[in-house]
Amino acid sequence: MKHYNIRVQGYVQGVGFRYSVRRTAELYSITGFARNEPDGSVYMEAEGEKFNLELFLTWCRKGPGHGRVDKVFYSESTVQGFRKFEIRV
Repeated sequence: MKHYNIRVQGYVQGVGFRYSVRRTAELYSITGFARNEPDGSVYMEAEGEKFNLELFLTWCRKGPGHGRVDKVFYSESTVQGFRKFEIRV
């Protein structure tokens, strides 16, 4: 089990990005959360098996097709034990 802190920059707010992230996280059995940041980015904490997290990161780099992903930053952190993936405000 791994934990990643992820920040996605680009045109990712107001386009349903977090909802697409949640659907994708559920597809890959990823738990954690996503929230909009004041600087226009989306911040996520994601936990799951390493292979699934890598698939999730690959998806994050492309995004859902609406909006635009310019950059994705991530770092590994301590597992928090999230039970589901949620959208936070």
